[in-house]
Amino acid sequence: MLPLAILSAVGAIMIGETWVSARHECRLRSRGALEPSDDLFRVMRVAYPVAFVVLTAEGLVRGMPDAKWWGPGLAIFIAAKVLKGWAMAALGERWTFRVLVLPGVPLVGTGPYRYVSHPNYLAVVGELVGMAALMGATWSALPVWAGFGWLLARRIRVEERALGAASVVGCRQV
Repeated sequence: MLPLAILSAVGAIMIGETWVSARHECRLRSRGALEPSDDLFRVMRVAYPVAFVVLTAEGLVRGMPDAKWWGPGLAIFIAAKVLKGWAMAALGERWTFRVLVLPGVPLVGTGPYRYVSHPNYLAVVGELVGMAALMGATWSALPVWAGFGWLLARRIRVEERALGAASVVGCRQV
């Protein structure tokens, strides 16, 4: 039952992140944030938790891996959550699950954004890698990573286009 306990903990974290995202979304919309019409949010809000369920299902079916995988899997997962937390802190109320852009407001260039353009997405990849290792999910990991990687690549294009368009609209400051 360890896989279900781990999935429950991950689910609780996701619920917390969803609450933060919704709160920030309301604030951003009240300040005139724009959302691109081609965002993949609807697909990603399902695909993200489903990816963890699929990896956990394999852990349940095949049995947990040797204990030698738990340490690295947990370390990768925790490192990914730390990176995500750092990205969330750097963005402040601008962090949401949706692509919401405040026109004319400069991009964040502090925290992990000083080093990486999309640290939150890098963290999501780390979460999926860590979870696969924790669950010993060798069969489902590659399809999950490939599918979610494809979604992330498309999402990054949408986000970069929206951020680029918003940077030339108006000159309003937060």
